[in-house]
Amino acid sequence: MPKVPPKLAHLNQQVIACTRCAKLIAYCRQVAQEKRRMYRDWEYWGKPVPGFGDPGAELLILGLAPGAHGSNRTGRMFTGDRSGDFLYPALYEAGFASQPTARNRNDGLKLRNCYITASLRCAPPANKPTPRELRNCRPYLEKELEILNRVRAVLVLGRIAFDSYLRVLGGRRDFTRPPNLAFSHGASLKLPEGFPRLFCSYHPSQQNTQTGRLTADMFRRVLHDIRDFLES
Repeated sequence: MPKVPPKLAHLNQQVIACTRCAKLIAYCRQVAQEKRRMYRDWEYWGKPVPGFGDPGAELLILGLAPGAHGSNRTGRMFTGDRSGDFLYPALYEAGFASQPTARNRNDGLKLRNCYITASLRCAPPANKPTPRELRNCRPYLEKELEILNRVRAVLVLGRIAFDSYLRVLGGRRDFTRPPNLAFSHGASLKLPEGFPRLFCSYHPSQQNTQTGRLTADMFRRVLHDIRDFLES
């Protein structure tokens, strides 16, 4: 995996040090102190979580937010929770990850031609960020999109990620939102010339995967469409 460029490394440090949302910071620290019983021997991360992956990636995956006892514990996106247990085997099978498991920041996992980030960098109570919290976090996504300038495909995981991404694009003078642009699982959406292709999937939350709203086959088909697009 290429070395992290200085601008991206600096941005990640800004994310980690961020205190824009005092209630979220307090919640992350509270969870890190109280811990879940099965993780009582862990030293929780307990702060905002930066993006993760290949800085030369053509695929950007945009999720919702860190899990309280997943990324807020491990310090890496989709690592150490049920969402990651669903996501990484599929990315591995599609060739975007070096291994199918994600346990901690030092487990050797590397992303290939793929970068993962989130609409919100702190774990929100009940996994429900407020509009203000999302606005506070949006500049970090804007900067990531500037730095990750080889991205040709963006995969949004859920409607909040879909809205977050389009709000970032909506702030650019060269972007005009196409009419009738709407989120639906499996959608492959062409944006104006010069912008990445937009792919959509339901979020791999435990609720969605356990109820069958999102199955492994459904997610594989989305990744297959992305690979076909990138290889075309």
